[in-house]
Amino acid sequence: MPLLEHLRELKNRLIKAAIGVLIGAIAGWFLYDPILEELQAPVRDIAQRTGGISGVNFSTVGSPFDFKLQLAIQIGLVISSPVWIYQLWAFIMPGLTSKERRYTLSYMAAAVPLFLAGVWIGWIVTPNVVRALTQFTPSGFSNLIDGREYIDFVTHMVLFLGLAFLVPVVLVGLNAAGILPGRTILKAWRITVLLVFVLAAIAAPGADAISMFMLAVPLLALFFAAIGLCLLRDRSRARRQAKLVEETESTADSPTSREDLDKF
Repeated sequence: MPLLEHLRELKNRLIKAAIGVLIGAIAGWFLYDPILEELQAPVRDIAQRTGGISGVNFSTVGSPFDFKLQLAIQIGLVISSPVWIYQLWAFIMPGLTSKERRYTLSYMAAAVPLFLAGVWIGWIVTPNVVRALTQFTPSGFSNLIDGREYIDFVTHMVLFLGLAFLVPVVLVGLNAAGILPGRTILKAWRITVLLVFVLAAIAAPGADAISMFMLAVPLLALFFAAIGLCLLRDRSRARRQAKLVEETESTADSPTSREDLDKF
């Protein structure tokens, strides 16, 4: 496919993905109030513990609108995830062989529910992280959280965990394609653990150790689960290959095969 057609195809896929996100953001605009109510719950609990004032604070006139728009877009990204994940697969599909298409289609189908599962786990974990971090507020003190910082905190936790749940799809997919053996992944576990903690420290919305560990632990659990699946697949593949070799050798050593060789 010529470069111009590739660019045209990319533009079409981006437009379709953007339309999906836009429709999801419209739905997110109407879901704003109930979702914000849930997000505010752990913040309101601070006042009950400390006796002070707590809440999400807007520092400028336009901040409430920016806050609602940004949260609606983040909700739209989650709702439209099947659309933009499919558009990504559809863009790379023409350059794949039929066998590679089957692999990528099956793993793309697994990527959507895994991403949504990660988002759901992030949604459950985030209030607990907020409570854990704000429990150190001294008695009688107020805790007014900037709205933009709070939405950044929530989206970092939720979307990062959503993306983290895609790790086993990538690793198992590469292993199924015969590109990355399970033992090779296992040998790099020390480096991977270090990189996961570095990545979690960068992605953590706060400078505290709690949020970093809350991000790193699910990543490591998924990583080692993917290693287990890859090792099982490698063992199954080795058994099939050994069985195939035995069948080939037994066929070659059979009397019929020897007579055929003698004819030549």
